[in-house]
Amino acid sequence: MLPDYRVHQRDALLTIARILTQELDLRKVLERILEFAVQLLAGQAGLIVLRDEEGGWSLAAVSGIPEAFQTALNRLIEDVPRHKEARYELPEIQRRMENLTHVASLGLLRVVGLPLKVQDEVMGAIFVFRSFPALFTPEDEVLLQSFADQAAVAVRNARLVAQLRREKRRTEALLDAVADGILILAPDHTIERCNPAFARMYGLPAERIVGQKHEEIIRWQRIDQGTPLEEAEVGGWPLTPQATLYIQGDLLRATDPPLPVGITYAPLLTPEGTLLNIIASVRDITRFREADELKATFISIVSHELKTPIALIKGYVSTLRREDAQWDPEFVQESLAIIEEEADRLAELVENLLEASRLQAGGVRLNKTEVDIPALTRRLVARFAPQSERHTFQVDFPADFPLIQADERRLEQVLSNLISNALKYAPGGTVTISGRQRGNQVVICVSDEGPGIAPADLPHIFDRFYRADEVTNRTKGAGLGLYLARAIVEAHGGRIWADTPEKGARICFSLPT
Repeated sequence: MLPDYRVHQRDALLTIARILTQELDLRKVLERILEFAVQLLAGQAGLIVLRDEEGGWSLAAVSGIPEAFQTALNRLIEDVPRHKEARYELPEIQRRMENLTHVASLGLLRVVGLPLKVQDEVMGAIFVFRSFPALFTPEDEVLLQSFADQAAVAVRNARLVAQLRREKRRTEALLDAVADGILILAPDHTIERCNPAFARMYGLPAERIVGQKHEEIIRWQRIDQGTPLEEAEVGGWPLTPQATLYIQGDLLRATDPPLPVGITYAPLLTPEGTLLNIIASVRDITRFREADELKATFISIVSHELKTPIALIKGYVSTLRREDAQWDPEFVQESLAIIEEEADRLAELVENLLEASRLQAGGVRLNKTEVDIPALTRRLVARFAPQSERHTFQVDFPADFPLIQADERRLEQVLSNLISNALKYAPGGTVTISGRQRGNQVVICVSDEGPGIAPADLPHIFDRFYRADEVTNRTKGAGLGLYLARAIVEAHGGRIWADTPEKGARICFSLPT
């Protein structure tokens, strides 16, 4: 039979082993280990100190030491000079503990201390104090080392758990912050995790999505590219951990309308190849689709706008070059005038396209001077009046209209676009350019007596390349004039808008004085 102290030692170590598997509170585990160590070594007091992961020591558990004395003891431990390796700090802690047994008024005469180590990593130290002069034997140190090893395991486990919790919080924060929707699927396609971005996209709270099957949530109105997840799995997907799957189309969701999305599926496999999860990354591709549509619109408009003048120029040049005909001077002059007009129109289109590109790349650069807007308006009217016999012009500015700080060339570009549009879209009538001062702003309006702007078109008329359907075939243009006007006005710190009076259309813009 084992001696009694061996039985107590075995029972204590078994109890500690059981605690390590059941208790997650590190402080409670260390206190129980210290309690058994003090008891089996016939000690009167004990303590465990830990070294944190950033360096530095602190008191983690005490037994038999008055609470009033613990603050001073903790300060004594915290003041140990730091070194990047714990093994160089342990001798100083041991020296301070031995000194404590001689100078403290606790009647403690002997101390033994051993490090808490796991795979040569020092995590702390355990100390047991006796109040009688008998030395600690090698057997005592072996016994204490068994408790130190258990304590080291507890500390390592606690740190691993804390690290896992930190990683879990970091992962959750990443999933919550990412702009793309994320779904984490079980192998049977049950949705285990849904981030806020996908919940917003889909139009349902995340808690109503989690627990649903993938095929109940991901339903397609139209597929533009790729193969649905279920069909891909029938074909053997995934074969490797890198076998991502992409599908793109219009996703039916809880709220109308369907949402254009691209979904990338990535498998999470064990080293043995068993499927653990499927990570679905859902991206809203509305803007990409709008960009494609804008590109198609751009190509269509520019092709149309280039085709007509080029055809006219080529036709007249070919006619004038015919060697079998003699043209009278009047016809030649008329032909050359048309060629010049169409060449100007091409140059204007190219300049507007370049200007739109410059605006996207770096905004509008302004060269501000004092500008007399009424005088500028009268000069423009004198230029436009001969272009149309069906229109009359009215300029309406008060006599005290202020000078403003602005880029005169840019404002001329804005007013020219607005006046040109009034002539283009109104079959006749009066074009009125007016201005008023409103506080520290001036407001300039250009109005016509044409058919006006349809309510459905009002929100879009300042968009790049936008042209109303009913005027696309009746008038020439690339849909850039109002886009450029808005960019110039906003660069001046103003704003531009359109409204529909009782008759015709009116475009107004404001500028700071």
